[in-house]
Parts: sequence; structure tokens; C-alpha cells
Amino acid sequence: MSKQIIATITLVLSFAVLVSALPADERGKLIFEDDFERNESQEEKDEIGKGWGSNSKSRAAGNKQVDLRDGAMYIYIHKVADHAVSVTHPVEFQDGSVELRFMLEDKQDSLGLNFADLTYKPVHAGHLFVAKITTNDVQIQDLKTGNMDLKIREARQATKLTVAQQEMLKTKTAKFANKLETGKWYSLVVSVVGDHLSVAIDGKEVGAFSSEGIAHPTKRMLRLAVPKNAVVDDVKIFSRAS
Repeated sequence: MSKQIIATITLVLSFAVLVSALPADERGKLIFEDDFERNESQEEKDEIGKGWGSNSKSRAAGNKQVDLRDGAMYIYIHKVADHAVSVTHPVEFQDGSVELRFMLEDKQDSLGLNFADLTYKPVHAGHLFVAKITTNDVQIQDLKTGNMDLKIREARQATKLTVAQQEMLKTKTAKFANKLETGKWYSLVVSVVGDHLSVAIDGKEVGAFSSEGIAHPTKRMLRLAVPKNAVVDDVKIFSRAS
């Protein structure tokens, strides 16, 4: 057995121990899981299955941007795409967590966990908040009361933000330095409790941020936002009783 295979098995087991060690009342109720251990019937278009969707039809002329192989989900932007890849799944919780394994294969790659509520119209495309993981840092942003608020977004696009608005937007985001290796699997846990969001990688909290938009009553969709490439596996979503 190769060293790489042994290392992968060790990481998977460590992740399982870490997650299972959390008290049941902290993790809440498991409402969705996917290990991507399935095959596609063709290789021309996205065929993710299990309730997943993507924006490949509207943003990449229908070209394939999500590939299931080796028991994982490989996400990559197509050359004709005019927007980052968005891989979506419906969820419904107020407080909860998303747990998964991920790998970034290039220094420029990133993975965003974007939480949305398409029924909430005062923001663009239902955007509530996002946790973005790069090879250099973790970024957390309140979109609901920040950049995606329709009035703020309109002012940004017209380059008419007031000084007060610009100062307010600075309070809606936080960045935490965190170096990751390319080509290596990591475990990720993004937890939401009230207005507080925390991000843990390989069992260690990397960053946490509190902002009113995070406390939105119901998160209804998870978007995996990928501007370039990312690999994802073993997704679990938990809902906690408020």
C-alpha cells in the first residue's frame, strides 16, 4: 500500500473521529449527506444527482463543469463561462453546520460556501453570507446587510457609495490568514449559531465572525462557489434546534 493511500485513509479516519466526537446536541439533526460514490451516464453535461444543481446551463452554455470521479465531486470553470461555477443544494435550517472534505489543486483555487434564501427579495439572488477558503486565508462575509443588499449593490455598481456606506461595508467582512497546501485533502466545518459563523479546518478553528445577516431566520440553499477549481467530498449538513 502506497504512502499516499495510507495518508488518505488516515485523514478520512481522523475526520470521522473528529466529527463523531462532537456531542449530538451540538451537531444537531443530519438533514443531508453525500459521498459521491456513483457514476454518470455521460460526460458532456453536468449530471450530479441527489438533488444537486449547477449554473452551467445558464452561465457556461450548458458545458460540463462538475464531474463525479474517484468518489468525489470535481468542480472546474469552463472556458466559455461568464460567472463562477455555482453548485447548489436546497437546505433548510436556522442554526446548523456544513461539514465536508475539500482539496484545492492550484494556488489560485478557492471554495466558497454561500448560504442563500431565494424567497428573501431585498438582496440580490438571495445571498445571505459566505465563507470562502483559499490557499492563503479564510474570508467570512455578511452579504445580506452588506454587498448584496439591493440598495448597496445598486450604489456599488453605479460607483456612488457614500463614505458612510463604504465604512459600513468594512464591518461586514473578516479575513483570517491560513495557509493550505495544494493537492491535499482537508476537513472543513462551517457552523452557524445565531449571528455567529465559525470555520474549522482539520479540527482547528481558523476564524469566526458575528454579523446580523448571518442570523437570517431560514437558510434555504447552499451554494458551492468556485471561481476556478475545487474538489469536494463527504458533504454532511446538520440542523440544530434553535
